[in-house]
Amino acid sequence: MASQIDDITIQYEEDDRVVVEELDKEILSKGAWTTIIFRYRQWDPKIEDYGPERYSIRRYRKINDEYRQQSKFNISSVQQANRIVETLQRWTGEAGE
Repeated sequence: MASQIDDITIQYEEDDRVVVEELDKEILSKGAWTTIIFRYRQWDPKIEDYGPERYSIRRYRKINDEYRQQSKFNISSVQQANRIVETLQRWTGEAGE
């Protein structure tokens, strides 16, 4: 577990192989409850290479000086990510009118 927000990662290794490779992250909110969006890719043993980019929004809660994951939402494809972006842009544009 991480004690600092900047130390939170989804990178994961197993048997000396990076199974989940974190490509980037953006901290969306800080505090006792922290929200981070990750850009990553996952090792696919069938093709012996990394699969396509994926995205995950995760919420962490600080308990006893450690951030613990409380929930997550995995965005399954670039197409789904684009639909989320388009919808949020439309909604926030409507809210500003």
